[in-house]
Amino acid sequence: MVRVSVPALVEGKAYVPGLSREYVAEKYNIPMDQIAKLGSAENPYGPSPKALEAVKAAEGRIDLYPDWTAKALREAIAKRYNLDPDCVVCGSGETEVIAMVIRAFAAPGEAILMHEPCFPIYHIYSNCEGRRPVFVPMGEDFEPMVDRYIEALKQKPRIAFVTNPHNPSGRFIEESDIRRICEAASKETLVVLDEAYIHYTETEGGMHLLPDYPNLIVLRTLSKAYGLAGLRVGFGASANRDLILPLWNIKPTWNMGQVQVAGGSAAVFDDEHVEKTVKTIVEMRDYVTKKLSGLNRFRMVPGSRSNFFMLEILDPAITSTHLFNELLKRGIIAKDGLDIMKGGERYMRIDVNLKQHMDRLVWALGDIEASQAAE
Repeated sequence: MVRVSVPALVEGKAYVPGLSREYVAEKYNIPMDQIAKLGSAENPYGPSPKALEAVKAAEGRIDLYPDWTAKALREAIAKRYNLDPDCVVCGSGETEVIAMVIRAFAAPGEAILMHEPCFPIYHIYSNCEGRRPVFVPMGEDFEPMVDRYIEALKQKPRIAFVTNPHNPSGRFIEESDIRRICEAASKETLVVLDEAYIHYTETEGGMHLLPDYPNLIVLRTLSKAYGLAGLRVGFGASANRDLILPLWNIKPTWNMGQVQVAGGSAAVFDDEHVEKTVKTIVEMRDYVTKKLSGLNRFRMVPGSRSNFFMLEILDPAITSTHLFNELLKRGIIAKDGLDIMKGGERYMRIDVNLKQHMDRLVWALGDIEASQAAE
C-alpha cells in the first residue's frame, strides 16, 4: 500500500471555507439576491475597478509564460510600500506564501508558534508538513495576551505567527506590542506578521517596521480590501533579502499567471476602492454593534477592528452548528465556530457587510431568539 509522507495529510481536518450563495439558494430555495454571504470576509463592492481593466488588457497574453518571480507585481508592491522589489515574494493568495514560509523556515518536528484560536491554515499546513504547532491561549474575549505570547517565545520556535488584526476575532495589537514581540524573539525565530485585514484597522500597519527587524516578514493579501479573492494574489515582504531568496526557491516556478500579475499590479494603487470599502465596513461595524446589543441569547464579542466579528452564543440550548443551519434557512451564510477553533460550539464568525445584509442578520438572530423562547 502506498503511504503518505505525513499522517496528517489523511488524518487531519481540512480547512472549511465559507459556503457559496449558489449552494444556499439551491438547497433552501432562496433567491440569490436575498442571501447575505457573511462567511468569507469578501469585499461588498467587488473587485478593484483598476484591476478589472488590467485583467481585460492581459487576456491577450495568456499564451505566454509569465515572469517566474512575478517581477511586475513585485515592482508595483515595492513602489507602493517603498520596498526593494528583491525583498518581495508573491503567491497565489497569501495562503500560498504561508505554505512557503512553513516549508522554508521550519524543519520537520520543529515548533511553530501561533495564537489559539488562529487562522486555521497555520496549524493545518504545519501539521501537513510534519511541523509542530504550539498554541498560546488568548483571553476570555480573545484579548491577544501579549505577555503570554512573549513568554512562549523563550522556547525559541522556528516561526512565530502574529495575526493583526487577529482572525477570527478581529482584535488589534498595537504597534508598541508588535515591537515588543519582535524584540523578544530570538534571532533564530522568524516573526511572521500577517496583515491580511490591516486596512480595516485604519492604520498603516507594520510594513515600516521591516528595516528595524531582520527576522521579520509581513504578509498581505489582495483578497479583502482590494476585492480580488477569486484572482488569488498575496505577498510577503522583508527588509532582509536572505529571508526572501529561500521563498523564491521553494515556490512553484510559475505560481503567478499573467492575469494575476496584471490585476494585482493595478489594484495596489486603487486607493479609491480601498477607501470606499473601509469607510463602509467601519460604519457598518459600528451600526451592527448597536443593533445586536439588544439580543439576549447572543453577544457580539467586543474589540473587532476587522471586517468580521465573533458572536458568542449565550443560550446553552443552542450550538454553533444549530445556529449556523438556522441562519442558512433565513438566507444568512456565516462561519461555524467549530470550523475555526477548539471549543467553537459557543461561537460564530460573521462578516461586516452592507446595511441590507446587516439588517437581515439582525432580523434573523431576533427571529431565532423568538423561536427559541416559544419552545
